[in-house]
Amino acid sequence: MNRPAILLTTAALALGTLLPATVAGPASAALLAGGTAPASARGPLAVAVGHSHPQVLSVGGAGVYRIGASLASLTTNGHIDWTAPACGGVVHAGATGSWAGVLLLAFRDGRLVEVGTATAPPRSPAGATVGMSFDELEAIYGRRGSLIRNDAGDAEAYLVRVGSRVELFTGHPIRPGVGYFQIGPASFVERNFRQGVSC
Repeated sequence: MNRPAILLTTAALALGTLLPATVAGPASAALLAGGTAPASARGPLAVAVGHSHPQVLSVGGAGVYRIGASLASLTTNGHIDWTAPACGGVVHAGATGSWAGVLLLAFRDGRLVEVGTATAPPRSPAGATVGMSFDELEAIYGRRGSLIRNDAGDAEAYLVRVGSRVELFTGHPIRPGVGYFQIGPASFVERNFRQGVSC
C-alpha cells in the first residue's frame, strides 16, 4: 500500500469515530425499532433517543442505582420518582431522570436488592437484552447460564450466576423470549422467581 492510500485510510477511520452515536448498524437499529439483534452482534448498541444513561445493567446495578444503596439516600438526592410498599419489608420504586420508565427498583429493609427493566437497552455486560430469545442467551452465555423453571413449573427463565448475585431473564407474557431482565442477590431475585412472593 502506498503512503497516500495509508493516509486516506487513516483519515477515513478517524472520521468514522466522529460520526454521531445515532448512526447505528443493522443489529442496533433492530433493537431501537423493537426487533431483536442476532446473538452474533457484539458491537455497541445505539443510544436510545432521550436516554443519556449508561447502556449496561450489571449485577452491581446501573448508574446511582447500586445494589445495597439506601432508599433514604436515593430519595433525598432526587433519584426516586415513586414508591409502592409491598409485604415483607419490600418497597418497589421508580427511577428518575434518564432512567425514568427504564428501571424498576426493589428495596428490602431500606436497601436496594433488585434492579429490573422491560426495555432494550440497557443490556447485560455480555450484550444480552430484553427481546432476545432464550436460544440467543444460550449462545451468549454458554455454560455460564442455564434455563430454569419456577417451583410451580409454570414459568421459565434464563439464569446467570455471578458470585452471590444473578442476572435473571424472564419470559414475556404474550410472546416468546425475554420480557424482563433483572439483577440482584440470588437470595432475593432467584428466590422470588423460583418460590414466588411469600406474603
